[in-house]
Amino acid sequence: MSAPKRLDEKITRMRAGTATRRDFIIADAKDADMAFGVTAPGPGQCRPDRQRESDACWKSLEDYRQQIRAVIAQNIVDIVLLSASNLEQLAITERIFENSPITPAARANDTTDIWVVRGGKYPTLPSRAFRTATIEHMKYGRLQGDCTPPHTGADLGLYSITFTNNIDWDYKALEDFAAFRLEAEAKRFRYFLEVFNPNVDPGIPAAAIPGFLNDHIVRTLAGVTSAGRPVFLKIPYNGPGPLEELVAYDPKLIVGILGGGSGTTLDAFQLIHDAQKYGARVALFGRKINLSEHPLVFIEFLRRIANGEVEPVEAVKAYHAVLTKLGVKPQRRLQQDLRITPTATHYRR
Repeated sequence: MSAPKRLDEKITRMRAGTATRRDFIIADAKDADMAFGVTAPGPGQCRPDRQRESDACWKSLEDYRQQIRAVIAQNIVDIVLLSASNLEQLAITERIFENSPITPAARANDTTDIWVVRGGKYPTLPSRAFRTATIEHMKYGRLQGDCTPPHTGADLGLYSITFTNNIDWDYKALEDFAAFRLEAEAKRFRYFLEVFNPNVDPGIPAAAIPGFLNDHIVRTLAGVTSAGRPVFLKIPYNGPGPLEELVAYDPKLIVGILGGGSGTTLDAFQLIHDAQKYGARVALFGRKINLSEHPLVFIEFLRRIANGEVEPVEAVKAYHAVLTKLGVKPQRRLQQDLRITPTATHYRR
């Protein structure tokens, strides 16, 4: 029997209006292999006979899986988001989530704007809907049949949409989203909805994009009854005003923010602090965690900030102190790491 999941307990309190600051949800997005391919696990040690530019300088799939195992063993995050293939290995074959309060989730679709392969130009073209994983494979690792084993995969997935202000692509994206919702409802599969800022020029001023995004979210979900609504949202942090606007419109809609690019340590720590301050109740960080000097220590400070135990600037200083104690060389000097990178908290992903 699977252990109770913190995510479910926190969501229950949020819906009941009894949640506290400590119920803020943190997710580690370890699904980058569905976007970046070989480079997803991050930089590794080069072989002596290879140059730094070589593919041999990237961590391996097993390195990536070991990072995921370590995060699960640490038991601080509430969700770990995985590709279906890694979910099969870790959740179904190894069954490492069974006795963990952490919820496994799978990337349920991989739209073309996240195909960030070397030499590719897909992210610069209007996003098109695409789904590699099936619900059966995310839940069971295979098609469900008479001999289906007990559920050991994921009953939660991330579904992503990018509105571009192009009626043809947006119409098709919504058609595919409707098909997914109906299938998910029929197969008792939950999802959270990721909505990106446009990945191409939408033909409107940059200042209008946050409103464009908020209106699309509300308009899209207005026709969806409770049986088919997402557990929560994952959106870019477009600043205090747009986030407060969306949260105020429907307080029952649980809004989460995505992490964006790696940036400085203060970028990450300030982002989770500000997002919570202005109404977000979930943060999903991928590259900010994975590309940090020490992901497990980094996660500890994310939780401490979310819990209100430390402010972002002091957290950066304390993080550097821990790195020094552990003998880990920081990527940036402390004064550099205490700077905000303007674009790092407003990335599409």
